[in-house]
Amino acid sequence: MAKVFAHLRTIAGALALAFVVVTAQPSAAQQPSSVNPTADAVKEQQLLQKFKMIQGLGTIPDTKSYVLEHPAGREWREFRTVTLKWIGGISILGMLALLAIFYLWRGSIKIEGGRSGRTILRFNGFERFVHWLTATSFVILGLTGLNISFGRRLLLPLMDPQAFSTASEWAKYTHNYLSFAFIIGVVLMFLMWLGQNFPTAADVEWLKAGGGMGKGHTNAPAHKFNAGQKILFWLIVLASTAMIISGFMLLFPFYYGLGVGDMELAEIFHGVVAMLFIALILAHIYLGTLGEEGAFEAMGTGDVDVNWAKDHYNLWVEEESGRGASARTQPAE
Repeated sequence: MAKVFAHLRTIAGALALAFVVVTAQPSAAQQPSSVNPTADAVKEQQLLQKFKMIQGLGTIPDTKSYVLEHPAGREWREFRTVTLKWIGGISILGMLALLAIFYLWRGSIKIEGGRSGRTILRFNGFERFVHWLTATSFVILGLTGLNISFGRRLLLPLMDPQAFSTASEWAKYTHNYLSFAFIIGVVLMFLMWLGQNFPTAADVEWLKAGGGMGKGHTNAPAHKFNAGQKILFWLIVLASTAMIISGFMLLFPFYYGLGVGDMELAEIFHGVVAMLFIALILAHIYLGTLGEEGAFEAMGTGDVDVNWAKDHYNLWVEEESGRGASARTQPAE
């Protein structure tokens, strides 16, 4: 009996082996002579063309971390590291070159007839405080912002790497927190001087006279702010608004459903406007200091020479005289 069971086990084993061999043959027959495991795989470029990015799966709430490849990020990096530097270099250095050429041609615009020895109040203490709050914060924001684009190229070779890293970190914090002082200054300036910066008929005449900037010092009529200053006022308001909005998007990223692409656009926009804004303010600084004799006193002490005021803001002087404002004799030095 035992021999019978032994023969049956042998037969069953043989049948099982035969079944395995038979079922495996069709599968083997389907294999090509040369195997290319990626032949039928989806190409990377196909995925990018269809979805604009390659994204995996994850379990954490931040779905942005699932992105494996985002080609637009390469374009953003190229713009930030190359194109933005060209924009900044051309706009800022170009403005400095134009101002230097203009100064060599025109020189400082002198007070026609010389100083009178009498002064008139142009800006009160609060107006000057708001101006210097905005101006100081803007300069610091500009320098700390430029460090992001040009610091590695210009400063790092001159500094110890650790010192540069520490300085850049503090510059970033300064840039972030000082932005609130700039916002306060811009809002106060807007509310304080809005009513005096709408166009008037005198602005057309001022523009026709070229603002009195040409040689010969052609008088150009103006109220408290001339046409050039009014244009500057509105450019500052628009540029500041753009900087504040894009800056808040970068300071508080991914709020209100913003994605990676939105943050990239905000950074590009913030950088471009900043470079052009800096170039614009350089022209303003020049005209308020080196460009015109007596101009700095308006925001320095608040009192300006009467002859200077008549040269540049004759209608304003007449308005102040009509209100009963009297000129004060400047103490002898």
